[in-house]
Amino acid sequence: MPAEATPPAKTAQPTTAQPAIAQPATKASRSATDAEKPAAKSAVAKPSAAKSAQAVVRTLQSDSPPLTERQEARRRRILHASAQLASRGGFDAVQMREVAESSQVALGTLYRYFPSKIHLLVATMQDQLAHMHGTLRKKPPAGDTAAERVAETLMRAFRALQREPHLADAMVRALTFADRSVSPEVDQVSRQTTLIILDAMGLDDPTPDQLSAVRVIGHTWHSALITWLSGRASIAQVKIDIEMVCRLIDLTEPREEG
Repeated sequence: MPAEATPPAKTAQPTTAQPAIAQPATKASRSATDAEKPAAKSAVAKPSAAKSAQAVVRTLQSDSPPLTERQEARRRRILHASAQLASRGGFDAVQMREVAESSQVALGTLYRYFPSKIHLLVATMQDQLAHMHGTLRKKPPAGDTAAERVAETLMRAFRALQREPHLADAMVRALTFADRSVSPEVDQVSRQTTLIILDAMGLDDPTPDQLSAVRVIGHTWHSALITWLSGRASIAQVKIDIEMVCRLIDLTEPREEG
């Protein structure tokens, strides 16, 4: 009967709001789970903050669906062309048609990878930070404390960008102009910055307070980069600000009980 077509439509609604991987469990135990939700929340309320911190670390290296070898090679050429053009002429020099020509891909293909110049330049920043991360791992910071190591690491990353001011300006301008459509790329920049800081701290399992400190440090680093590029702060002032904010790490060190 026509009226009996309604129940499938109702069960289909939750699947659009939930990841596909969770679908089997949702169908099998939805009613039982809903009934137990209040009790479950109260039962895990205390350790949930720590668990969420671990979950954040696990997802820091998450990325878009894996590309084939050819797709990855194409993407690398596009990002390289973007960085080269930006290094030579800054934000205005990065034109999608020129990027397509330099990377030897069709213009339509370029837009499938990166819907706009802003998407492209923000992804370029994530790529540049990933390269810096690899370099920093080869020569770890030598500070005695986590705060010292993070400050040294971020200043080394800052000086690397300082050597390519046009590129740095183009990437930071893209971050500034980014709207909600660029959120995935912006999130990747934040994740990469967080990974760099956590590596310098030597942490695999940060507490929620430590993750909060890391986020504040990352925000300060990006802000310092903007103020330096706009001529409103010297390198010396940037160094002072970075070292100051890194003191948050000492404040969030877990204290031994007793």
